[in-house]
Amino acid sequence: MTSTATVGGAICAALLAADPLDKVMAARKAARDWRMGRLAFAFDAPMPDRPARPLKPELLPPNRMPKRGKAGSERSRIALWHALAHIEFVAIDLALDMAGRFGGEMGEEFVSDFLGVAADEAMHFALLDRHLAALGSHYGALPAHDGLWQAAEQTAHDVAARLAVVPMVLEARGLDVTPPMIERVRAQGDANGTRILTRILDDEIRHVAVGAKHLMECARIRGEDPELFWMSLVRRHFRGSLKPPFNDSARSAAGLSLSACAALAC
Repeated sequence: MTSTATVGGAICAALLAADPLDKVMAARKAARDWRMGRLAFAFDAPMPDRPARPLKPELLPPNRMPKRGKAGSERSRIALWHALAHIEFVAIDLALDMAGRFGGEMGEEFVSDFLGVAADEAMHFALLDRHLAALGSHYGALPAHDGLWQAAEQTAHDVAARLAVVPMVLEARGLDVTPPMIERVRAQGDANGTRILTRILDDEIRHVAVGAKHLMECARIRGEDPELFWMSLVRRHFRGSLKPPFNDSARSAAGLSLSACAALAC
């Protein structure tokens, strides 16, 4: 079997796809081909330090991002959906990199789980991009921040650190902020936007649960208490603290310890 028919090669190709549509298609194809048994469990292509990106949006530090405008205005609505589309676009690469960078040491179930996450994120991005088009805009029309990928760079050395920070802190934050966002969008009469966000919330609970499951396995292998292990990794590798209020029911459904969340918020 050639290198192009390995899961590592397919993941690398998706990470190096710069055009948003190409990345969506490559991520979904990698997940489908792996699920269908068309890819060998081999990692013969090194993962890039940074994934390919389109020329737009311009990437800015979070503190240089422009204000979204008056709440409820057209400008504010487009800025919100653009920011969400960017988060999901980067999330495709975060899931791909997780599978490709750490899959060799973590095994086939780990690869299956995170390629499934990558396919979900690709679908989320496609839905959001279409919603932007319905609003008369498109992905790349506004600048975006680069903070999410910085977390990946800072945890590239250790799968446990990556699991602790990316799915279990950054992605888990979506469990808290999405329900009130759904209510605001519903109040604006945006039925399609409400459906999109509800679908994303349901999927993100499962994605956080995937991260929690595999961190528990890391803790077992390393002889650590899972809750204390997560807390120590977050304190070591995440800048800042968790921000309440928490969506306790969603976090609990995802397998997160509510007592650990409360402790990390202090």
